[in-house]
Amino acid sequence: MDLTPELRYSRHTGLQQIGEPGQARISQSHVLIVGLGGLGSPAALYLAAAGVGTLSFADFDTVELSNLQRQVAHTTDRVGQLKTASAREACLAINPDCHIQTLDYALEAEELDELIPSCSVVLDCSDNFPTRFAVNAACVKHRVPLVSGAAIRFDGQISVYDSRREDAPCYRCLYTEGDNSVDTCAQAGILGPVVGMVGCVQAIEALKLICDIGDSLAGRLILFDGLSMDWNEIQLRKNDACPICA
Repeated sequence: MDLTPELRYSRHTGLQQIGEPGQARISQSHVLIVGLGGLGSPAALYLAAAGVGTLSFADFDTVELSNLQRQVAHTTDRVGQLKTASAREACLAINPDCHIQTLDYALEAEELDELIPSCSVVLDCSDNFPTRFAVNAACVKHRVPLVSGAAIRFDGQISVYDSRREDAPCYRCLYTEGDNSVDTCAQAGILGPVVGMVGCVQAIEALKLICDIGDSLAGRLILFDGLSMDWNEIQLRKNDACPICA
């Protein structure tokens, strides 16, 4: 079996928008994924398969049996393992050339300030507002694009918050401290493939940002309704009273 990079990534290099230069950018990139659950699992698998050079996985949780309905990076025999270790094992099985570092604890502001400047893109795949707010603040501070996803029940949403653009809103332009009362998947339920779709779109947006191709979702929020199969788009504006980016 030929495992040369030329063969592994040939379907990427065959794309005019990516080619060999784009694949080189992917191989030199560093992506931080915060949360290795339903969203982070497919995103991590696809980014590893795409050849992202360095992946950082941040999650302090362990794999539980109830996760396996949707968190496709994990398996039954890895129940009880740290999600970061389980996801690392799954990704390296797909692409052993990726360098993957695991962070098995909640990232504080100082640690985010140390890690995020080295990142090409950050994916927020977490499930709570304090983490989302902290990651967003660090991404704005260091002008690193953030790909944010969320899903519950049959619904998903995705956007890109690109602080490199002066007119682009950040996550806190949309959400405030009072939004902490939103239900979790454990409380409200979630259809497994919905998080898979959102995580895959996050991976697409990350690769587009790395390769600087297409139009990112910066300034746009995509809403997905799995029951009706409707996709809707909302235009986002910068909040002049935002406590983070105003």
